[in-house]
Amino acid sequence: MFDWEDLRYFIVFAHEQSLSAAARTLKVDHATVARRISALEQSLNLKLVDRRPRAYVMTEDGERIAALGRRMESESFAVQRTALAGQESYSGEVTVSAPPALACALIAPRINALRMKHPQLSLQLIGSLGSASLSRREADIAVRLSRPKEPDLVARKVATVSFYLYGSADYLSRTAAQDRVFIAYDESMEQTPQQIWLKQQAGDRPILLRSNDLNIQATVAQAGAGVAALPSFLGEHYGLQAIETIGAGLEREVWLVVHSDIRHTPAVQAVMSFLVSCFEQ
Repeated sequence: MFDWEDLRYFIVFAHEQSLSAAARTLKVDHATVARRISALEQSLNLKLVDRRPRAYVMTEDGERIAALGRRMESESFAVQRTALAGQESYSGEVTVSAPPALACALIAPRINALRMKHPQLSLQLIGSLGSASLSRREADIAVRLSRPKEPDLVARKVATVSFYLYGSADYLSRTAAQDRVFIAYDESMEQTPQQIWLKQQAGDRPILLRSNDLNIQATVAQAGAGVAALPSFLGEHYGLQAIETIGAGLEREVWLVVHSDIRHTPAVQAVMSFLVSCFEQ
């Protein structure tokens, strides 16, 4: 028999196609991933990767084993979701993934309301710019800025967030419009509607700083260093002043997303209701 953990590491490697990327996903060092792959090859008596000077390359047998492993992994996650769906109490831990700015400004300050209503329930709140996989139990509930397309997910629109250009009152008063500099996302967010809209607004004017974190962008704008594209709740939170924009404004829809297998679980429903109240307020 092979060790399931060895297979799980190999599945992640097969998905990422590199030891270093798999190691980052698994939060281990790349030597551990390599050791797990070797152990699986020994257990199966099968060569799964070609070891080349700068990379591991999947063999045909490795591709077949990875495909079978993904099916096994999918079924194991289905078992976990079924077990969660069978829980009838308002207790345990529910994991929520949300964009960091929304998690910090709109959800985290209201956690005590959830604790007061359901003292046996705990929340794991993950600030993430990516889309957590609900099928793989990376989260139980996800807050997303676009409606999901996966057929096994259920989504509910809870808000529309408006974005504006913000700067400090001092910066805006002492800097002519043509001389303003901008604060943008980094390359990881290059294709988001917010980044595209900001670049349209900036035109030929320079970008002073790039960051994947809106709170960092807002802090730089608050310090009087430039103009950032921020959701209205964050611009107001930092005491910034909105300025006139070119053409149409920017709005993003906020969706709560849950896997259909667990949508009726009492604990999940309680957290969903709590999240709705966060955005309503």
